[in-house]
Amino acid sequence: MDLNDAITGRRAVREYTAQTVDEKLIRALIDAAVQAPSAVNQQLWTFTVVRDQGVLDRISREAKSHMLATMPANSLSDHLRPHLVDPDFHIFYHAPVLILISASAQGPWIVEDSALAAENLMLAAHAAGLGSCWIGFAQSFLNTSDGKNALGLPPAWVPVAPIVVGYPKAAPPPVPRNEPQIRWVG
Repeated sequence: MDLNDAITGRRAVREYTAQTVDEKLIRALIDAAVQAPSAVNQQLWTFTVVRDQGVLDRISREAKSHMLATMPANSLSDHLRPHLVDPDFHIFYHAPVLILISASAQGPWIVEDSALAAENLMLAAHAAGLGSCWIGFAQSFLNTSDGKNALGLPPAWVPVAPIVVGYPKAAPPPVPRNEPQIRWVG
C-alpha cells in the first residue's frame, strides 16, 4: 500500500468481526511499531497483547466505572456519560486484540515515543487490511494499580496507548478534515 493511501485511508474502527488475528500478523504490527523514532533512542516501549475476551470484558467494565468516578463535570462528561452507564457499551468494541503500548520506565518523552509507535502500528494494521482504534476510555484505568494488576504489568510501567486491532465489519467512511491553520514565519 502506498504511504499516502495508508495515511489518508486509516480510520478509527469501532465495529469488528469475531475473526482472530494470528500471532504472526500481531508480531508484524509490533515490528512496525518499533521502527518509530524515540527520544535519545531509548526505546522504552513495551507491548502487552491481550486476546482473552474475558479479560477485555472485565477491563471494559472497570474502566467505565473508573471514568464515571473520576471524570470532572463538564460538557465532555455530559457527552460521554451515556456510553459509560450503558452496560452494553464495550470500550474495546469487541475487537479480538488489544495491544497496549507502555513505557518500561518514567522519562520526559515516553508519551511522545509511545504515540509514534502507536501510529506506526495503526498504519501497518490498515495496510494489512485490519482496523484499529486508540481506546482513550481505557487509559486512565490502566494507569491505576488495579488496571496494571488486571494485565500483570509491573508497577513501574506507564500504560500510554491502548490500541484495539481486528478485522473491520465495514470500512468506516472518510472523516471531514478542517483546513489546517498554518502560520508561516520567514
